[in-house]
Amino acid sequence: MLDCGDGIRLTGLHTPRAGALGLVVLIHGWEGSHESSYQYSMACALHRDGYSVFRLNLRDHAGTHDLNEEMFHSARMAEVFGAIRAVQVLDAAPALFVVGFSLGGNFALRVGMQGPAAGVYPKLSIGISPAIHPRHTLEAIDSGPRIFHGYFLDKWRLTMDLKSEAWPGRFDFTRHRGSKNFIEITKFFVEDYSEYETLEDYFERYTLTPQMLMDSAAPLAVITARDDSVIPIVDFDGLYVRGSVLAYDLTAHGGHCGFIEDWALNAWTESRVLQLLRQAA
Repeated sequence: MLDCGDGIRLTGLHTPRAGALGLVVLIHGWEGSHESSYQYSMACALHRDGYSVFRLNLRDHAGTHDLNEEMFHSARMAEVFGAIRAVQVLDAAPALFVVGFSLGGNFALRVGMQGPAAGVYPKLSIGISPAIHPRHTLEAIDSGPRIFHGYFLDKWRLTMDLKSEAWPGRFDFTRHRGSKNFIEITKFFVEDYSEYETLEDYFERYTLTPQMLMDSAAPLAVITARDDSVIPIVDFDGLYVRGSVLAYDLTAHGGHCGFIEDWALNAWTESRVLQLLRQAA
């Protein structure tokens, strides 16, 4: 349980390592958690290679809907910085690294971009299948394979149930439940339960452009795939290994946070992340 400041609490799982090469904070995707398979597998690879690991749970994830009254949204960076500072108090590893997946990849990249101004200094922040343009991602979910749309819709409906149970009488999701379109669902959410006046105001808070990434205050790396059905590859047009972007891996295949390389279901991203961390150190 982390005190993130301003009465906000987040949770996560800390796996320390004696004589660690560094501390790696992992950030899951939307509606994921520290138990997501990609988180667990990456944590195992990192720990075996000599790193301490903290798998951070974002607000309202991993069953923590009762910890904070206000709902999670993707612009809540202050509490993520507060969480990372709290983790660094727990673990005095010599270097900080941040790795995120999907929406967590967006958060990880923002830690590199905005962290130094908030007193957080990562050696490297890595976004894996990062959702850098939220409108495009939601449009892709709405128009893409039904398996992805159904998965996220079921997860979101469960979140509404759990938040309502945790804070009786606080939330009314009546109109939210009537929509299956994620752009519309997000518009309703912004209007009802965020501090932003419009959907575009909200999107602007966490839309990242290639130029913004290359101008980051701290080093970044991006790993994504052309066949990702959730993250349009056009979002990365104009991104190069330049400025603060130390690596940009664009693979032909990999899907969304998959990158499976063999029949044993090993993920290529794990060995690549270890390589990037060694280079950064």
